[in-house]
Amino acid sequence: MGVSRGERMESQEQAAFQLILHSGNGRSLAMEALSLAKEKKWNAAEQKLEEANQELIEAHHIQTGLLTNEAKGEKVSISLLFIHAQDHLMNAITVKELCEEVLHLWKHLGEVSSS
Repeated sequence: MGVSRGERMESQEQAAFQLILHSGNGRSLAMEALSLAKEKKWNAAEQKLEEANQELIEAHHIQTGLLTNEAKGEKVSISLLFIHAQDHLMNAITVKELCEEVLHLWKHLGEVSSS
């Protein structure tokens, strides 16, 4: 017995909410890392970045699952919610990458100035 259109839509909606959740967590953790780096708490900052990365990996798995289903011929509904979820994911990835770069730059500058 196949999945009904209503069940498929509900599943896609849940996936969109999960994308938003994990993306938001990843972005928040990356920003926490930046705050810790300002205080020169390098180990704690790097741990927060790793936690952010794990959240974004989880979001990426959800996204990959949706893409795989579509590649198998399952109709994926492109709703405003889904676009919003994708926007959250891409924004979170960008924020995490920028926070990593800033953290490494601050750490390097601190090492240079103390030499």
